[in-house]
Amino acid sequence: MNTKTKPTPSYLLASARQALGRFHTSPAFAGSMLFLAALVLNAALQGPASFFTVKNINTLFTKNTPFMLAAIAQSLLLMTGTMDISCGVQMALVNVVVIMTGQEWGIPFPLSCLLGIGAAILASLLCWVCCSVLRLPALLASYALTFVIKGVNVMIMSVPQGKVEKLYYKAYDSQIFGFIPASILGLALVLLIWAYVRRTRLGTHMYAVGGNQRDAFAAGISPMGVQLKAFLLKGFIIGAAGVCLTLMTAAGNPLQAEDYGIRSLSACIIGGLSFGGWGTVGCAISGAGFLVLIQNSVYYFFSMLVKMIPGFSVTSYYQNFASDLLILLGLLMTMVTARGQREALRRDIVRQLKTGIGLRDQAGTPPPDGAAAGAALAPPPGNGTGPENTDAPAFDTLSAPAVSTSAARTGLSDGAGVGAAHTKEGMDDER
Repeated sequence: MNTKTKPTPSYLLASARQALGRFHTSPAFAGSMLFLAALVLNAALQGPASFFTVKNINTLFTKNTPFMLAAIAQSLLLMTGTMDISCGVQMALVNVVVIMTGQEWGIPFPLSCLLGIGAAILASLLCWVCCSVLRLPALLASYALTFVIKGVNVMIMSVPQGKVEKLYYKAYDSQIFGFIPASILGLALVLLIWAYVRRTRLGTHMYAVGGNQRDAFAAGISPMGVQLKAFLLKGFIIGAAGVCLTLMTAAGNPLQAEDYGIRSLSACIIGGLSFGGWGTVGCAISGAGFLVLIQNSVYYFFSMLVKMIPGFSVTSYYQNFASDLLILLGLLMTMVTARGQREALRRDIVRQLKTGIGLRDQAGTPPPDGAAAGAALAPPPGNGTGPENTDAPAFDTLSAPAVSTSAARTGLSDGAGVGAAHTKEGMDDER
């Protein structure tokens, strides 16, 4: 007879502490805390009765869904070790393509949206060629592409014009079942796509390439191919963001959303993302939410001062200065927290490795096959790791076992030393 035992309060408390400890060391911790602080501040300044209403929540999602999608797209590139700050003008490109194809050629709005998404994918491919194929610095290449794409936008649409049918932008601004914002469907679709990709080999390869391209190449992963897929996925998401931007404005403007590129990068960093495969899409969402709520909080704060102090007035410059100052403080907090989390994670991994090696030595068991390959991969002291030879790829105690394990799985353990020695040359040929 099977009897199910109920968990004791002490067991539940220990499980909660473990979950809290894991969350405290996760990349999303700092961004989530900043988002909750901004949420409480915004609700307090605006008033809980006014903030937690269906109309206000719907307005927040309707006006900020394009920016949140841009932050998610930017996070995919940061995971793979690159970036694209031209995604804002790419959203404007989608906007002008959607408006002008319907206005000049009479194409139905849904088909125009597909053409706009295709334009965003082509722009992302151009950025991939500059960053991955030509090896230009991602920051400089995407900054230059900002002006190139802006010029294309002006060529397609010289002045703001056009309109969207009332049926479509009203549907975007509506609520499902009377309380769910319709604009959240775009976010839900993108998150479902990423949830699927994250569980595939591509998701694992994106983190591997972002962590160390040389080690990923030695393990049989093509960094250029992985970044190509990341840019394609980013282009699709930027296309969806551009469609949401078109539905939000219900008109065309070739020069709008230019600041979305650098703002999306700021949102990812504030949320806890960084170069090197560190962070998740949730970091981008929490960072974007923090930026939005901080700007709202500053607006309501100065509005409250105007009501409380007779004759008090302030320009928008001071509001922008206050919001940017708070964003800077949040960025510093995230950077300090992320650095501490990385050091704690490294110490934990080293301690676990030392514990495993000690237990193996006590048991007297021979080392696994991957350890022998790792020994073959490790360079001799003073040859390739010191300042006298900086051209050879750097190996540390954490990356070498990972490469050796992958080499052993792919049947390369016999020639692992030669393969690791020529990793840099192999990547040059592959690129």
